[in-house]
Amino acid sequence: MKESPPIAKDVDQKRIAAAVREILLAIGEDPDREGLRGTPGRVARMYAEMFAGLRVDPREHLQTFFTEKYDEMVVLRDVTFYSMCEHHLLPFEGRCHIAYLPDGKVIGLSKLARILDAFAQRPQVQERLTTQIADTLYKELNAKGVAVVMEAVHSCMTCRGVKKPGSVMVTSAIRGECCTNPATRAEIMSLLHKSS
Repeated sequence: MKESPPIAKDVDQKRIAAAVREILLAIGEDPDREGLRGTPGRVARMYAEMFAGLRVDPREHLQTFFTEKYDEMVVLRDVTFYSMCEHHLLPFEGRCHIAYLPDGKVIGLSKLARILDAFAQRPQVQERLTTQIADTLYKELNAKGVAVVMEAVHSCMTCRGVKKPGSVMVTSAIRGECCTNPATRAEIMSLLHKSS
């Protein structure tokens, strides 16, 4: 059974619904017609889900770790994510690739995905999202190195403005030995960019 997405309980959904109703009126629509009657409530519930990360401390997912004498790279590729661009409140989505060099501490793979979601489910820009994940892992795991590469398609680029469907934005954040050691950097980039 698929797990339901987290929904922030303390989001003022009535206020969001009222605002959406006003937007519908402002664009010249009738919010009371059959197809739109439930839209303000649906949008309110969607926003509570999409922004659930605002009420999550990503570090809580790093409280449980395992002591291991493992000092090679740990790589998790192709983790899907979605977020909301803070400039237009339009979604962007894609894949995240995360790698770290442990220094005696490893975490469960699902924790990497949960950290990604905790940062992605808030108003974001991809550049900040990438660095938040890398900085949190580097600091909280006391890792020797971390690399995060994100690839995403942004609705604000594909369906409005310049309207360039198929455009993919790639960002990276590299910390510690993954940045300073050329051989390690080359290896990690090769692992992160292998085709799925």
